[in-house]
Amino acid sequence: MPITNQRVAAHRFLAGLYEDDYFPDGVVDRGRDILLRLCARVEADRPGDLTALYTLTHAATEEFNALEAAFEEAGSEIETTAREEIGEDFWFVAQAYGFADADPEELIAPREW
Repeated sequence: MPITNQRVAAHRFLAGLYEDDYFPDGVVDRGRDILLRLCARVEADRPGDLTALYTLTHAATEEFNALEAAFEEAGSEIETTAREEIGEDFWFVAQAYGFADADPEELIAPREW
């Protein structure tokens, strides 16, 4: 499903990770895809409240939890820089879809990174 939100479509997810050689592009691509799938789900499901949004973001966060192993296999990890970049992009998604009152920490509450 193509993204219809123009702000989201124009956004370069995980830009800071692509600019840092410590993070392998192939694994970062997988993280970007998680965020794009999240956006597609938000557009398809149209969550009506924060609880519904958090359900979607928590599922995406679990995908990032699983991606940690791929980072480690590539000689990298989801460390401070990556955590901040990922968290900021979850926050961007919430804002872009009209959830200005979303709690940035709750968006990624089940994170293990």
